[in-house]
Amino acid sequence: MHLLRVPCEIPYDDGYIYGFFSQDNVKVGDIIVKDQEFSEITREGNFALLALPFDGILGLGFQDISVGKVTPVWYNMIEQGQILDKVFSIWLNKDPMAEKGGEIVFGGMDKSHFKGDHSYFPISQDGYWQIEVGDILLGNNTTGLCEGGCAAIVDSGTSLIAGPTGVVTQINHAIGTEGYVSFECKDIVHNYGNLIWENLISGLNPEILCVDIGLCSNNGIQRMNDVIETVVYNESRDGAATLESPFCSFCNNIVLWVQVQIKQSNVKEKVLKHVDELCERLPNPVGESFINCSSISSMPHITFTIGNKLFSLSPEQYVGRVESDDEDRSPVCYSSFVALDAPSPQGPLWVVGDIFLQAYHTVFDYANLRIGFAEST
Repeated sequence: MHLLRVPCEIPYDDGYIYGFFSQDNVKVGDIIVKDQEFSEITREGNFALLALPFDGILGLGFQDISVGKVTPVWYNMIEQGQILDKVFSIWLNKDPMAEKGGEIVFGGMDKSHFKGDHSYFPISQDGYWQIEVGDILLGNNTTGLCEGGCAAIVDSGTSLIAGPTGVVTQINHAIGTEGYVSFECKDIVHNYGNLIWENLISGLNPEILCVDIGLCSNNGIQRMNDVIETVVYNESRDGAATLESPFCSFCNNIVLWVQVQIKQSNVKEKVLKHVDELCERLPNPVGESFINCSSISSMPHITFTIGNKLFSLSPEQYVGRVESDDEDRSPVCYSSFVALDAPSPQGPLWVVGDIFLQAYHTVFDYANLRIGFAEST
């Protein structure tokens, strides 16, 4: 092994890992990649990494976003003539107790792991395995936010599905998860709910409604309520720091929820009651939201619209279940949907992880810069 001894610092999860770059031959299956540069980690900044059941990470993203612009293993497989068909495919086993947890094929796909043909969608952002998704449906009902399109990164390194709070909250309510209650959110419904309803019914542009109310500002610096001292810093497009008020975020979500209910032809009193309930089902900010395991059979399918195709997840597919070693204790169930609010222009953004990849065999087509999905078997 040739030690390059170039130090590196890599962001991972909510911390950093530290080490240096090295170089060696790397064997992946029957393929030997020569002189592969990689990171040797000497210090972990996040203790959560110590509990993970793997020893390292094999990145399959684009070189544009690799730390230090290191050439990824996948690129070297191609450049060294190890791979002729510039695709790789992933199948993940739906059975957590199975001996074979999944399969990755470099240079092709295993036809025994899917049925039908793959539907392919173009990469929408250079450097990422990112596509555009449309509306997310709860049963047959719209969730509103992504009707005009949202970005979605397909990531086998993410176990769950992360998306905008405004949509995940609607999912939480529909499937009965235990969320957290926001009294700030409920206050906005109480104080401004009628005004929001009236403005939307009259045809006011929903994008400026919270500005007109006074909970968001017009220049991206959102107004602060004296009660709220904690702020989140974002960067505006010119790089300047801006203050993000929770009240502005809640207001925008409430406008979305009211819009969705208006499309379902519900009366005002029913709509405001429903929106107030949504303020009690906000996604758990520190982890998964728990569900009553006995209610899984009554939950709706959740469907992603991609291109002109529908990709549905059944409750059995999107609800995680942890069995107890103690026969006297009941299993624990949780939603696989968690909140992720990426600021514009990156957001609204979804990160589609292993829950989706278990349901749909996935082909990453590097040659044609596209991603394909087919129903897994």
